Amino acid sequence: MTDGEPPLVKDQPGDAADRSLVDDVRQLVTDGRTLLEAELAYQKSRAAVAGQGAKAVAGWGALALVLVLFALMALTFGLVLGLASVAGPWWATLITVALLLAGAVLAGWVAARRWSATARQLTDEAAQP
Repeated sequence: MTDGEPPLVKDQPGDAADRSLVDDVRQLVTDGRTLLEAELAYQKSRAAVAGQGAKAVAGWGALALVLVLFALMALTFGLVLGLASVAGPWWATLITVALLLAGAVLAGWVAARRWSATARQLTDEAAQP
């Protein structure tokens, strides 16, 4: 250690009677400030890591959803082609559209029921003290 640098830990009197209350409070405030700065730096770095991870998860999740959509479109097209040899192209298209609309109506009905159930739960919980 060079002569110009202060020591990392200051020698303090070992006896509590030799220290003043003001010095103790100053030291406590300094330690609290140091702890707060360290905690803020730590949480800031954690937030940065979480943000980078969330960005990667969102990107890969979006790609997965797009690929699932393309797979469902290919399945729909294959259904139309498969039914076309049995029922003709127009009937195959009509059957496929009817099945997809029936699935959409069913999914919408289930979503509406779950929304109503959730709204009832939230209303019931809000009414209770």
